[in-house]
Amino acid sequence: MSDKEGRGVSFSSGVKDELSRLRPASACCMAAQAYGLAECGHAFSLSAVSLQTENPAVADAYRGFLSAVCRLPEDAWQDDARPSGVRILSLPAERFRRRVLERFGHAAGEVSLRLNRANLECEDCPAAYLRGAFLACGTVTNPSTDYHLEFSLPHHLLSRDLLTLMQELGFRARLVHRKGSQVIYLKESEQIEDALTLMGATGASLELMNVKMVKDIRNAANRIANCENANIDKTVTASLAQIEAIRQIERLQGLDGLPEELRELARLRLENPDMSLRELGEQLSEPLSRSGVNHRLRRILEFAQGLSGKRRPPEEGGTLP
Repeated sequence: MSDKEGRGVSFSSGVKDELSRLRPASACCMAAQAYGLAECGHAFSLSAVSLQTENPAVADAYRGFLSAVCRLPEDAWQDDARPSGVRILSLPAERFRRRVLERFGHAAGEVSLRLNRANLECEDCPAAYLRGAFLACGTVTNPSTDYHLEFSLPHHLLSRDLLTLMQELGFRARLVHRKGSQVIYLKESEQIEDALTLMGATGASLELMNVKMVKDIRNAANRIANCENANIDKTVTASLAQIEAIRQIERLQGLDGLPEELRELARLRLENPDMSLRELGEQLSEPLSRSGVNHRLRRILEFAQGLSGKRRPPEEGGTLP
């Protein structure tokens, strides 16, 4: 399987580098990881046992684990490097392919590939198998762009078995068919963190958590900024309406016509169009609370509306408008 995944190459490759360095302490988990690498590789049958990868660490892990668990000699392997950077590791001899199949309890003539649970002997073996499977056919997107981890397999029944195993491990994984492959994927950041931790990529899991934390802080800051901008817009709109009302009163009757408690506030608003209600209240000769200022400004607006409904007296020699 190719490790390419667009902008997430470096992160996914880093995860595989980290996982490739892990060596299970128990023999059964060593075998379970080798089984995941072999079964979820490019081919796993009597006609071909092989892996295709661009990651040197994955290639070394595949060769090392299978050689150790299945007792394969150094000269059993064929290692082909393509100009594209893809390495193909394979077992040309049928006797070595048969040895691998038999070691993991698979028959030579199997029609449909399934997960052989006999290879998962202890409670830690499922995680080891999952680690091997991810190395062979998994990818994870750079969390700075998206949250997505997947396993891509060409075998329908095996993909169903892997999906069941992941669900038993507590993951809300889903399965889709994409371009001839069965793709098991996780989309929730917490689930991906848990999967990376379970497989042993604790460094990558911490990096994902850090990226997510920065994202959350940035999103919260944007929400606050948007809220503040909306409040500023409301304040400006309200201030303009108040000033227009005060000017209307000044034009039609003069501010001296306002009750004394409104007159000072009206003049203060005209002189300070950008002041908040709290700041206006603090500048009054007798300080007033925000709600008190708001109440008086509403009275000024109502006063202006009342004036606008009246007709001005005609000037001498003039006519009514």
